[in-house]
Amino acid sequence: MADSFQAMAALLLQGLKDAGAGVFMAYRVDQAAVELEKRRREELQHQQQTILAKRRAQRMPEVVRQDRPRILHRIVLCCSWNAGVFWLSILIFWEAVLPALRFVTENIFGGSPTHGLVWTWITFFLSAIIYPLWIVPLFLLSKVVNSLWFQDIADAAYRKSHGRPVYARKISLGKMIADLLFSVLMQSLFLIQTEAVKLIPIAGVGQAASFVHLSLLCSLYSFEYKWFNMGWEVQKRVTYVENNWLYFLGFGLPLALLTSLPSSFLISGCVFSILFPLFIIGGNEAKPPTQQFSYPLRLFTIVTVISNKVFNATVGYRSVATSAKPSPKPERKETS
Repeated sequence: MADSFQAMAALLLQGLKDAGAGVFMAYRVDQAAVELEKRRREELQHQQQTILAKRRAQRMPEVVRQDRPRILHRIVLCCSWNAGVFWLSILIFWEAVLPALRFVTENIFGGSPTHGLVWTWITFFLSAIIYPLWIVPLFLLSKVVNSLWFQDIADAAYRKSHGRPVYARKISLGKMIADLLFSVLMQSLFLIQTEAVKLIPIAGVGQAASFVHLSLLCSLYSFEYKWFNMGWEVQKRVTYVENNWLYFLGFGLPLALLTSLPSSFLISGCVFSILFPLFIIGGNEAKPPTQQFSYPLRLFTIVTVISNKVFNATVGYRSVATSAKPSPKPERKETS
C-alpha cells in the first residue's frame, strides 16, 4: 500500500516538475536549434561537392535569419500582447479612468447625497459602453491572435525538437479539420461538465472534482499540439490522459490554479493566455509515463459519446472515440 502511494505521489510530482520546466525549456530549445543549425552550416562549408551545394551553403545564413523570430521571441510577443494590451486596458479603465472620474464628481457635488446616485449611473453607463465596444471586442481579437500564436509556437517547438510533423505527411486535410472540430466540441462539453460537477451536494467534493477536471483539461490543451503533430487522433489523446491521469493532474495543476484565482472571467482568460505558451513548450519537451496507471480515470467518456452523436447527426463524421481502447503506445520521437 505504501509503495502504491509513493508511486502515485511520484507521478503527480513528475507532472508538476515537467510543467514548471516549461519556463526554462523555451530558451534551451532555441539554443539547441541554433547549435544544430551551426553544425549543419559547418558541415556544408566543409563539403567539396557541386556548385549547387556550395551555393546552398552560402545561402544558409539567410535561411537562419528568415527563421527568426525564435520560440522565445514568439512567447515574449504573445505575453506582451496579453499583458501589455488586453490586461493593461482593463486595469486602466478600473484603476485610472474610474478613480479620476470619481475624484472629479466628488469635487463637483461635494458631500451631497446626489453624488452617490450620479456616480452609480456614471459607472453603469461607462461599463455598458466600454465593455461591449472595447473590452469584449479586444477579448475576442485576443482569442483569435492567441490561437494563431499558440499554433505557431507549438509547431516551431515541435520542428526543432522532433522534426517535421506527422500530420503534414500522413493526414488528409478533411480528416484534420474533422479532428479539430471534434476536439473543440468535446473540450467545450468537458468544460461544461467541469462546471456541472461543482453542484455535487457534498461539502468540498464538488469543488475538488471540478478542479481535477480543469487540471486534466489544461494538460490536454498543453499536450494536444504535440500529439496532433505526431498524428494522434482524438481518442488516442484522451485515452492517454485518462490512463495516466495522475501525471496529467500534476502537469495541469499550476495552470488550473493560477487561472482560477481571478474572479473575473476576462482576467482569468488573460492569465491563461500569458502562461499557456510556457505549458505548450513544457508539454512538447516532457516525457510522460509510457505505462498506464493501474486505475484509469474515465472522465471524458460522456462527452466523447455526446460529441460522436452530435457529429453523426450533423456532418456524418464518426470519431474513434466511441469505444475504449488500450493504452496508446509510448510516444516516439519523429525525425525529419
